[in-house]
Amino acid sequence: MTDIVQQGETTPNGELPKDVILRVNHLVKEFPITRGVFFKKQVGAVQAVSDISFQVKRGETLGLVGESGCGKSTTARSVLRLLEPTSGEVWFQGANDDGSIDAPVDVASADREILRGLRRELQIVFQDPYASLNPRMTVAGIVAEPMTVHEMGSPAERLERVKHLLEVVGLSPEHTNRYPHEFSGGQRQRIGVARALALNPQFMVLDEPVSALDVSIQAQVLNLMQDLQDEFGLTYLFIAHDLSVVRHISDRVAVMYLGKIAEMTDRDTLYDRPMHPYTHALLSAVPIPDPTIEASRKRIILEGDIPSPSNPPRGCRFNTRCPKAVPGKCDVDTPPLEELEPGHWVSCHFPEVVQVV
Repeated sequence: MTDIVQQGETTPNGELPKDVILRVNHLVKEFPITRGVFFKKQVGAVQAVSDISFQVKRGETLGLVGESGCGKSTTARSVLRLLEPTSGEVWFQGANDDGSIDAPVDVASADREILRGLRRELQIVFQDPYASLNPRMTVAGIVAEPMTVHEMGSPAERLERVKHLLEVVGLSPEHTNRYPHEFSGGQRQRIGVARALALNPQFMVLDEPVSALDVSIQAQVLNLMQDLQDEFGLTYLFIAHDLSVVRHISDRVAVMYLGKIAEMTDRDTLYDRPMHPYTHALLSAVPIPDPTIEASRKRIILEGDIPSPSNPPRGCRFNTRCPKAVPGKCDVDTPPLEELEPGHWVSCHFPEVVQVV
């Protein structure tokens, strides 16, 4: 097995390679289950994220995919510390305008003052554009709010930057005095993107930014995000459950199942040479725009329901639904996330390359 330091840990002296902007190290997030009205007693925990490690290189897009409830959004919010991680490290290594690299900072343990400074570098675009914008604020107020909080510029300078950002995301500067209800879903998401760009961040989480939009609008927003990435040198953690969308925008893809990473590699390898049985099943469900190929494909139907994260199965998390599970092995031993090929990480006792298309 390749040294796991290459994938999910800092080196012994706390340094990161210069091309790595974010490294998540053994991240765990649990939500307590309590009983009682006045004297609440913890009787269990929902294991939303269970000891995952990954890294994101500067300027790339890492796609995080999986079924609803597998822990994708919880991972992203824990990385940004919108949720307090139960344990683990989140090392962020920013860069300066002159090209020099800052010392890594552990977001998970940073104090309030350091975290406030990191907020300018780490931003998020939320999933639902209808819920993430304050209906009582104008567009100018929404986009300028981060600058106001961080005391950037004068009111006049902030207004000018708002107008510039609206142009950048494809909206008219004349829309500054309008309210969110006057815009379509795609336009609202563009406003959310403008707000996220207000502080000149280096790293952005895109939490299913197109799932609430019409298909015709999804491509526009995705193309916008790619253009902004090229223009501003942004790094993305892109969360989605639509594998077609992920293939369009991501450089590398991590597949999650029940709080753990099942497989992670570059985009083309994942779609052409998947090794994990769960990835095989996901890809077999993606429709192909060719009637001949589609008619000859064999779908992999997973039996049973997803286990509860409050009581995950022993051993491999996927063993209760896996067609290749071996009793006495898969339901006993937890498979490590191993690098089976250069850059191709798989957590499975019996990995196999399967042509799913």
